[in-house]
Amino acid sequence: MPKLKRAFAYGFLIIAAIISIFPFLWMLVSTTNKSVDVTKGRLLPGGELAGNVRRLLDTVDLVPALLNSAKISITTTVLALLIGSLAGYGFEIYRSRAKDIVFNILLLSMMIPFAALMVPLYRMFATVSQHAPGIGIDTAASVVLPTMTTAFLIFFFRQSTKMFPKDMLEAGRMDGLSELGVFFRIYVPTMKTTYAAASIITFMSSWNNYLWPLIVLQSEENKTIPLLISNLGSGYSPDYGVIMTAIVIATLPTALVFFLMQKHFVAGMIGSVK
Repeated sequence: MPKLKRAFAYGFLIIAAIISIFPFLWMLVSTTNKSVDVTKGRLLPGGELAGNVRRLLDTVDLVPALLNSAKISITTTVLALLIGSLAGYGFEIYRSRAKDIVFNILLLSMMIPFAALMVPLYRMFATVSQHAPGIGIDTAASVVLPTMTTAFLIFFFRQSTKMFPKDMLEAGRMDGLSELGVFFRIYVPTMKTTYAAASIITFMSSWNNYLWPLIVLQSEENKTIPLLISNLGSGYSPDYGVIMTAIVIATLPTALVFFLMQKHFVAGMIGSVK
């Protein structure tokens, strides 16, 4: 019976892995086929990879879109880690009844769908554009500012801080460090796995962000890679081989970040749950 249970478990895991991996394999195979073969569901590799890449580069400005996405995602990630960790650290280390009320209000804000905030946000940035065009509509700042921190990230860091040894903070204070010195010299290096997990989550979310950039980024030179891929699929007769090639290229940065930081990501997620 134990062997039968183990065989059943491995069989289930194999099926689940195949179902999970199949879309990515089909996407990779589709980059080597013509559009008509993709629509037919061809699962065998073809010889159109170079042609699809060439047509993609001839059709759209791929490099500027990648640079725009990288600039927005990296800036958002750095600011989100700084603000989210400072807030989570402060809520946990300097606890009070008033801070707990504010934290609960932050958690309640997670229940508000982003669709309900789009119109007020757009009106706000439209007003800002009249006085400070550099951070108004159709700028990278208009994408970064609303997403540079989230209630989830603050909650994530606060939960992780519960596991932080408070004796280290007292030792740093006794050595004469300021509160910011304790944070940057003791807390940040110790919580590097939490920062790694948070950076992966934030970077991937910002890189794949579509709806808000679609609304505020109006000029072609400011388009991000998800908007570029959307434009490829909006034509009268889209070339699915080219679209799949663009999707694979857009997926590479997030996949690279995840695989490079995978161990830290798992350790950070486990530490935040304990």
